[in-house]
Amino acid sequence: MADGSVQGLADERFAAVREAFAANLASGADLGASFCATLEGETVVDLWGGFADAAGTRAWARDTIVNVYSTTKTMTALCALILADRGDLDFDAPVARYWPEFAGSGKAGVKVSHLMSHAAGLPGWEAPVTTEDLYDWEKVTTLLAAQAPLWAPGTQPGYHAITQGYLIGEVVRRITGQTLGTFFRQEIAEPLGADFHIGLPAAHDARVAELIPPPRGTAAGDGKQTPAQAMTFNNPVIDVSATRTRGWRGAEIPAAGGTGNARSIAEIHAILANGGVARGRRFLSEAGCRKALALQIEGDDLILGGPARFGLGFGLAGGVVPLPNPDDSMFWGGYGGSLAIIDMKARTSIAYAMNRMAGTTTGDTRAFGLAMGLWGALGLA
Repeated sequence: MADGSVQGLADERFAAVREAFAANLASGADLGASFCATLEGETVVDLWGGFADAAGTRAWARDTIVNVYSTTKTMTALCALILADRGDLDFDAPVARYWPEFAGSGKAGVKVSHLMSHAAGLPGWEAPVTTEDLYDWEKVTTLLAAQAPLWAPGTQPGYHAITQGYLIGEVVRRITGQTLGTFFRQEIAEPLGADFHIGLPAAHDARVAELIPPPRGTAAGDGKQTPAQAMTFNNPVIDVSATRTRGWRGAEIPAAGGTGNARSIAEIHAILANGGVARGRRFLSEAGCRKALALQIEGDDLILGGPARFGLGFGLAGGVVPLPNPDDSMFWGGYGGSLAIIDMKARTSIAYAMNRMAGTTTGDTRAFGLAMGLWGALGLA
């Protein structure tokens, strides 16, 4: 039997975090997981443990990676923030400035900021789409360019669960000539030595943990739905088993297909937490980082079915998500429980990635419990 004990870094100051992490594994709340936090650009907690497979035969190792679903959106947003900071992208500009075909079906006035804040009215596809279609960039972006918004853009939030990545990614591609995954790898992941991938090379397959679907009846898309929710969650149906295929892993699905671990997520978001600098390298200005905190839209989300507050690419504190420094913090999580939290005042980034999924779209109590242990140690709780 493989050894799934807790491994990694957490000094006595953060003993409560290690204890909470170990308790999640011991109780079965987690099968395998990783948790990481940076402070002032330095990694202060880096834990992993448990098992990478449902059978418990493969220990979760230091370099185990896993599909983190919508936590990938935070990486896509960071790409856009970097382009904006360079002056290559204007969030207030119409999307059609960069992607002329997008103006079709009444979308000439849709702004890039609407894409970033889930307010463009394109939460899913009207035309039938299969999981395999998600691997065909040209097909899914062409369909979105031709589609009419479901509501007046900029008037209400409605979570763009899968479409957001293609929408922002196509804007990035039109500006840079590079796919979103290539831009992310060359401009962010490789300079930081960060093990996060939007389009995973086959050479890494053996390191990928097996996602365990949430209990039946609790998953995204279960229960009674509005037509907009059905379009978002059922076209195509979210199939966790797809994450075990080479097709899914290799495709660039910038809202849901990223593969990494807590270390890579936290160390990348140290850029935003630390005023634009990580590993001694400046990626964007402090003002460019803080742009992400600018509230774009708030209200009842038409897809998530509850209150939401969105900045540029991230969820903002408030409502059901209290954070210690609400005016300086942002977050987003992935289907099943992965989570990233960035606090620009405390200069911390926090990340959690796991393989036992809960029926949640934006993080759950496991990750927040670990974060609370860190905040307590820092006097922020």
